[in-house]
Parts: sequence; structure tokens; C-alpha cells
Amino acid sequence: MADSPVVALRREYDEIARQLDGAAGSAEREAAKREIIGYFKKVDGILAELTQLKEDIRQLVDRYKQTSADTKQAAAPQFTGARPVVHADHIGASTFIEKGWSLISLGDHAGAIQALNKALQLSPGETQAENLLGWAQMLHEAYDDALQTFSKVLMKEPANSLARINVGYICLKKRIFGEAIEHLSKAIRLDNDKKATLYAHFYLGLVYLQREMFEDAETFFEKTLKLGPNLIEAYYELGRAHWFAGEPDKAKATWENGFKANKFNSWGKKCQEMLELVARGEEPPRD
Repeated sequence: MADSPVVALRREYDEIARQLDGAAGSAEREAAKREIIGYFKKVDGILAELTQLKEDIRQLVDRYKQTSADTKQAAAPQFTGARPVVHADHIGASTFIEKGWSLISLGDHAGAIQALNKALQLSPGETQAENLLGWAQMLHEAYDDALQTFSKVLMKEPANSLARINVGYICLKKRIFGEAIEHLSKAIRLDNDKKATLYAHFYLGLVYLQREMFEDAETFFEKTLKLGPNLIEAYYELGRAHWFAGEPDKAKATWENGFKANKFNSWGKKCQEMLELVARGEEPPRD
């Protein structure tokens, strides 16, 4: 970049280097020493400011994640993984892992895939990088690649419930319902991660809803709301399950509750839209 601060700093570096090369006497060398010390302090101060700015950008990422909302059907689990702890390594893989995490948080899934593949080139088999790569591929809708990546994670960590529910989600999207049920049910039995257990119930509800097994769908959505009342899309889907089970009053009551639970949430708004839609005599969407 033409306006990069590094360009000006590099020019200053070159000037000091020329001054040092031309220092014939002790006075000139002492002057060059003072220049080098002052230059070092200047660069060190800029680095500290840039480090703080980088941390501030991460706060912007967190604020973005809080305000953004995906209203696609069967939305993937919200990416809330803890930021990787970057440690100094001689190959630099951890830097690409952190970059991948940041890009997933910002929604740049293609960029995250590129960064995490670089991390795995530098450190093959690094589980944290593989797990994040699976997330990025899944959110990028590269489902076959994500399945392959998460399979590697589960081979090493069979009790990784988040990886397992992500596999269940992918199987749901690919309409491989038997495998989806198997993975999601196992995550529920493991019950070692609250988020995974919550989404396992939610996705099982969606599996049974798509299979038109409405009573089973109702059961899992109701359990979802007990585990996570703030997962507003569960109200929306439970309302659909009630409606198609021939229980329109229950459906409308559920959508009302979803809207009241968070009228500013995108799924809360969709609950209100369903109420308006059925009031006009129309049918809720089946997919």
C-alpha cells in the first residue's frame, strides 16, 4: 500500500543506515547510536499502538457477531468459539489459526479456509486448525469437504460434541437423516457441552419436522426451549410443527411467545410474520 506507515519507517531506516556507513569518527558513530536508539523506541511505540488497535478490532468483530443474524432455515450453530491462544512457534502455524478464527467470525469463510489450510500445511494434523477448518467449510456450504475434515477430528476426539453436531447439521442439510439422527443422538448422550446438547435437540427437531413426524419434532423443539429459551428460531420451528400437526391454536400461541421473547431478533420477527401470514389464510412454508 502506498500510504503504509512501513514505507516511511523503511525510508528512515535507510537514512540511518547511510549515516552509520558514513560515520568516520567517534562523534559521528555516537550520533548514529542516538539515532538508532530513538528509531527503535519510535518503532516499538508504534508496535504497541498497533497491538492495541488489533485488540480493538477484535472487539468490533464481537460487536458484529452480536448484531448480525442469519435467518436461513436450519441455520448453522452460531460460531462462538474462543479465540485461539497464539504462541510463538518456529513455523508460524498458530498465526494462521488465529487469522482463520478471525475471518470465520467476520463471515469471510473462503478466506478462513485459505488461512487454515496454510496452518495445516505448516503443522499437519493440528486438531484446532482442523476443527476451525471444518467450521469454515460448513459455513461456506462445502459440505463434503467439511464432513471429511470433521471426520478427522472425531477420529482423534470421539467425544468432541461440537464437531459431532456439526456433522449432524451437515447430514441434515444433505438429507442423510439416518446419519444425522445417529450423530445428534450421540451428542445428547455425551452431554459434555451445553451448546452442543442444545443444538443436537434443535436439529433433531428439524430432522423429524422434515420427515413429517410432527409429534417427535414438537418434543425436541420443546426440549430445546427448556435448554435454551433464547434460541428464538426454536419458537418459529415449533410453531410450524404445531401447525402441520393440526394444532393451529398452539402454533399461533408459540409464535406469539417467540415474538414476545425477543421482538428485535430476526427470528422473533419471523414469528410475527407467521402470525400475519396465517391471519390472511395462507399456509406456513413447509421447508
